[in-house]
Amino acid sequence: MTSQVDSKNLSNENSAFSELTLSETIPYIVPVDQKPIVVGLYGVPGCGKTVLLNELEKELGEEFAYFEGAAVIARLVPGGLDAFQKMEEHEKMRWRELAINDIQQKCALTGRVAVVVGHFMFWDEKDEAGRSVWTGSDQKIFTHILYLDIPAQVVALRRHMDSSRIRPAISEEHIRKWQRAEREQLRILCLEHRILFSAIPPNKVAMHLRYFREHTEDHNVSRAEHTLDEAFREVSGGQEKQETTLVFDGDRTLIPDDTGILFWKLFLADKSTLGDTEHDSDPLKELFSSPFGYSYAAFCQAALIYEAVQEERFSKYCEMVASSVTMFPEIISLLKRAENRPVGAVVVTCGLRLIWEKILQKAGLSKTVKVIGGGPIRDGLIVTDKVKATLVARLRDFHRTYVCVFGDSILDLPMLKGANQAVVVVGEKRSRLMESALLNAIENEGLRAWQVLLPKTASIAPRLDKGKLPVIDITKDDILNVIVFYCRPRVLHPNENTAKVLMTPMRDARVSGPALQQVHRRVGQYLATEFLPDLIGLEEYSIQHVQGTRTSGHRLLHEDKTLIIALMRGGEPMAFGVNEALPSANFLHAKIPQDVESRYLQGQETLILVDSVINNGKTVEEFVLHIRKLHSTIRILVVVGVIQAQSLNPDSALARISRDVDFIALRLSDNKFTGKGTTDTGNRLFNTTHLQ
Repeated sequence: MTSQVDSKNLSNENSAFSELTLSETIPYIVPVDQKPIVVGLYGVPGCGKTVLLNELEKELGEEFAYFEGAAVIARLVPGGLDAFQKMEEHEKMRWRELAINDIQQKCALTGRVAVVVGHFMFWDEKDEAGRSVWTGSDQKIFTHILYLDIPAQVVALRRHMDSSRIRPAISEEHIRKWQRAEREQLRILCLEHRILFSAIPPNKVAMHLRYFREHTEDHNVSRAEHTLDEAFREVSGGQEKQETTLVFDGDRTLIPDDTGILFWKLFLADKSTLGDTEHDSDPLKELFSSPFGYSYAAFCQAALIYEAVQEERFSKYCEMVASSVTMFPEIISLLKRAENRPVGAVVVTCGLRLIWEKILQKAGLSKTVKVIGGGPIRDGLIVTDKVKATLVARLRDFHRTYVCVFGDSILDLPMLKGANQAVVVVGEKRSRLMESALLNAIENEGLRAWQVLLPKTASIAPRLDKGKLPVIDITKDDILNVIVFYCRPRVLHPNENTAKVLMTPMRDARVSGPALQQVHRRVGQYLATEFLPDLIGLEEYSIQHVQGTRTSGHRLLHEDKTLIIALMRGGEPMAFGVNEALPSANFLHAKIPQDVESRYLQGQETLILVDSVINNGKTVEEFVLHIRKLHSTIRILVVVGVIQAQSLNPDSALARISRDVDFIALRLSDNKFTGKGTTDTGNRLFNTTHLQ
C-alpha cells in the first residue's frame, strides 16, 4: 500500500489520529473478533483518488477515518518520504506493511471504518509490465477494495490538468492497459483472500461505504426478519390467522433451472454489455468455487457483482430470465389450492428477488406468494442458508405457524431441518453432494422428511431409499390436509456417537444414586448448551476481559426470564444440569400440572419442562395444556433424556401439542419397555429400587 502526494499534503492525514503513532514500528495484532473494516480505494495515478477522499470526508463525516497511504508512510519513516524513496524495494515493502498495520490499529481502537487511498502498481509506459506494491499485510488487513472505474480519456485529461504535481505524460492506451491489469489482478487477489471487491464509478463510492459500515451479518438477519414479518402480515390479511406456511426455495425447487446461471448466460451473450463488468464467464460459478465458498461474505460479493451491472440492463435480464422459465405445474396447482385454506406461502431464495417476483406474477401467484430474496446491494438484503434457517425458525417460533419447507440443495438443509415438515424436491438435475449431506442429516441430525419427484411426467429416481425418505405425490387432493394436519413432533438430538457416549453411564446397571444423578446433570447441561442457543437465540452483555478491557459476553436470550420446571422426581437431576447452563433462570419443582401456578409464569418469556424419560407423552401433554390455560404465548420447550419412539406417532399425545412445543432429547428409543422397580429411572436415581 502506498500513494504519491506532495509534501504540502502530508499534513492532511486525519488529524484525529495525529497523536497515535506506531510504537517501535511493531505491528499491532488485532483480535479476530475485533477486526475493523478497512476499505482500499484504488485506481491509476491521476484518476482523482485524493480529491475523492476529501469529498468523502466532507460528505460522510466522522464515522469513517480517511488515510492517504503516502502520508502514513511519511509519518512513520524517519526522514519522511524523501528517505523512503531512497530505500531498497524490500525496505519499502516493510514500511508499507507497517503503515497498513498502523491504520488497522487506529481503527480497531476507535471503531471507525478506514478508507485508505493507495496504489496497487506502478507502470512506466516503456516497461512490458507494471510493478506491484501490494503486500502480504494488505491481503490480511483489507476487508474491501473499491477500484475507481474512470474512462482512460478522463484520467489522461486530469493528469494533464493537475497543477499540484508533475506527472509524466502517458497515452490513453497505456492507461487502459494499466487499468485492466490492476482490475483483473486485484479481483483475483480478492477472491483468493476473501476480500470484497468492486469496480465502480466515483459517484457510487459513498453509497458503498455506507453499506459496508451498516450492513453487518446481524443487521442483515434483522432486516430479513422484518421483511418476513411484513410479508406474513400481508399474506394473512393482517389477522395473523395463518395456521400453516409453505416455504419454498426457488431454483430447482419451483423450476427445473438455475436462474443465476440463466441471467449470466443472457448477459454475457449480449455484446452490448461489454464493459459493464470485468467478467467474461459466469462470475458466480467462479465466486462460489473460490475460498469464499457459500459464506455470508460470498453472497455479499455476489450482491456487489450485480450492483456493477447497469440498473436498466439488470431489470432487462431479470425480465428475460423470468420469461424463459416455467414453474412446475404440480407446484402451481398446490399453491392455487392453498389460496382457499389457512395456508400462506413464501419463496426464500439466495437468488434474485426481482426474477422470482416476475416468475410468480407470470404464474398468477404474486398476490398470495411473497418473495424474500437477494439482489444488488441497493436492495439491502443478503439471503444465505443461515438466513433461510432463521426465517423458518421465526415463522415457527414467533408467528406460531406450522412450517412446511420445500428445498432441493445443501443450502436448503438448515431450513429443512428447522421445519415442522420437510419436503425434498428431486428433479432431473441434482447435486451429488446433496445425497451424502441429506443422508447425514437424516441419520445423525434428526431430519425427518418426505421427497417429491418433479416433474411428475419424467422418470426420476428417488433420492436415498423410500424408507429413509418417503415419496409423496403433491397432486393428490388430500395433500394439503396431510401437510396442514399431520403434526410430527420435532425432536432435536445429538449425533449418534455423542449420544452413545453420554447415554452409556445412564444405562449402566452399576451406576445409581448420586453417581447417576451427576450423569443426568451433565446430560442436562450438555443438551441445554448444545441446542437452546440456536432455538431461542443469544443476547450480548458486557464482561471484564482477562486482559483488563471490557468485551462482549453472550447468554441465552431472556435467560433471567426463563423458568425451568423439574418434573418430579425423575426430572430433577437433569433439570439441575439445565440450570447450570442457564444460571440466571428461575427454577420450580412440579409433580402435577397444578403445581405450576400463574404467579410463577408472570414476566417469563420461556418455559423449559425437564424429565428423564417420556414413555407415552401424556404427562407432558397435561403440563403443556395446563400451562397454556395460564399463559397463551410463553415459549415452551421440553428437555428429556429418552423419548420412546412410538410416542412420536401422528396420533400420539406429543403430536397433539407438537405445533406448540420443541423437544430436545439425548436419544430416541425404539425399545417399548417401560421401567418398573429396579429398572425405573426414578428409583435408580434415588436408590429406592428396594421399595418397589
